[in-house]
Amino acid sequence: MTAYVYILECADKSLYVGSTRNIENRAEQHNTGRGSRYTSKRTPVRLAWYQEYENIGEAYALEKRIQKWSRAKRIALIEGRYGDLPALARKKPKPPSRSDDLGAPPPVVE
Repeated sequence: MTAYVYILECADKSLYVGSTRNIENRAEQHNTGRGSRYTSKRTPVRLAWYQEYENIGEAYALEKRIQKWSRAKRIALIEGRYGDLPALARKKPKPPSRSDDLGAPPPVVE
C-alpha cells in the first residue's frame, strides 16, 4: 500500500515532518487543527515536500531520520539541493584519543 513521508511549512515558518498513507487527507487534518498537537497551533500549513514509498514502514523510517536533521538540511531537501545534504549533516564530536584522556604532561620544574 502506498505511503508518504512529508514536510509541512507551518504559519510560523517552522517545519513539521510526518508520514501517512493518505497525503491529501493528512494535509487537510493538519490545516483544520486535527493533524497533530504541534501543527494545531501553527495553522495554516503548506505541504512543502513529500516522497512516495511502497509501504508505511519505509516512510516512517525516513520520517524519523528527517526529524533529526537540522533546519538547513530540511530546507535543502525541500529545495531539491540533494548534493548539499551530506555537507549539512550534523557532525558527531570526535571521541577523544587516548592521549587526550590523559591530558598534557605536567611541566618540568627545575
